Amino acid sequence: MIILYVILIILVLEYVVGEVVDYLNLKHELKPISPDLAQKFTYSLRKKMHLYHMANYGTGFFHSLFSLVIILTLLYSFGFGEIDSFIRKYIENEVLVSIVFFAVIGFAASILSLPWEIFNVFYIENRFGFNRQSAKLFIQDKIKGLLLTALIGGVLLTIITYIYYQLPDHFWWVAWVIFAVFSLFMTMFYSSIIVPLFNKQKPLEEGSLRNKIEEAAKKADFKLDNIFVIDGSKRSSKSNAYFTGLGSKKRIVLYDTLINDLEEDEIVAVLSHEIGHYKKKHIIINLFTGILQTGLILFLFDFIASYDALYEAIGAEKQSFHLGLLVFGFLFTPLSIIISLAMSYWSRKAEYQADGYAAALGYKEQLKSSLIKLTDKNLSNINPHPTYVFMHYSHPPLNNRLQNLDKY
Repeated sequence: MIILYVILIILVLEYVVGEVVDYLNLKHELKPISPDLAQKFTYSLRKKMHLYHMANYGTGFFHSLFSLVIILTLLYSFGFGEIDSFIRKYIENEVLVSIVFFAVIGFAASILSLPWEIFNVFYIENRFGFNRQSAKLFIQDKIKGLLLTALIGGVLLTIITYIYYQLPDHFWWVAWVIFAVFSLFMTMFYSSIIVPLFNKQKPLEEGSLRNKIEEAAKKADFKLDNIFVIDGSKRSSKSNAYFTGLGSKKRIVLYDTLINDLEEDEIVAVLSHEIGHYKKKHIIINLFTGILQTGLILFLFDFIASYDALYEAIGAEKQSFHLGLLVFGFLFTPLSIIISLAMSYWSRKAEYQADGYAAALGYKEQLKSSLIKLTDKNLSNINPHPTYVFMHYSHPPLNNRLQNLDKY
């Protein structure tokens, strides 16, 4: 029972700390900002940003509380053990038991989170002018997402579970190799295989913008053959751009909303920033850091998975891969948070470096103006609480990025 109480304390503390930091961040938003930012963002615009964040905070608060109550109830009443026992009445094969268990838990979690998603998309995002997707598209996305998760997740889970039972002495490193290969495959082909299931991508048309992008790529000594535009506007008015892939599979993807919201030179500045990530090896570093993190998780899980106390804590009848992984996931939370903080810190440093690379190519002012426009357009928080930034931000706040760019 000690492990059960430890898990309960971990989950409650995680929730309380998270909600306190969220509240501090919300209250901090309307505090005085630097004179430079005050000139660029009127108080009425800041108020609109604040109302948007308040709406998301309220939904997030109740959704998190609802989820916490469900998980605590299942843990304290040995609900997870009961689900396992029920499945075992009809299935004997351990691999199949694990697959069905995760399918039941995953499907139930999707159903329970659905009302919150609907409220967020069709009320909050609609209210602030972001949502552009129809109910039909929303339903199609959910169905595709579930089928894709079942297919890819099911195959991967089957392989890993099979290895757990058939190669118990070699589980962690064999599973690690499989996850590493899978991560590399997804990095290479995600945009060309998965994205088309949800969005249309087409090569950027010949013209002034493409010429400017190719000129910037040439200036950076960056071979760029694949520049795509994605129809992000069919779901949201928010703008984005990203870099994906390695080697011959690398590509830059622009949201059509980004093309509509920014001037051509500003778009080139944003892409120069993305090229900076590649030139600074951030893509490769992130890939291998993720692989190392997965290896650590598998090693620790393999180390403690044989302890009977893990399974007794949730009322399980016997040791199993799925219940061991479930309990380990809860116990791993503190270390996971530490790893997440380190990764977020690294990510913010990488963003500064990519900004600096774009500035060195001669796009400092264009990048600054694009960041300001995107912050305005997306109603981003221009004055987040430092603690919230430390815990959650993968990108530095706007003011920090502008100050960093001024150094170049």
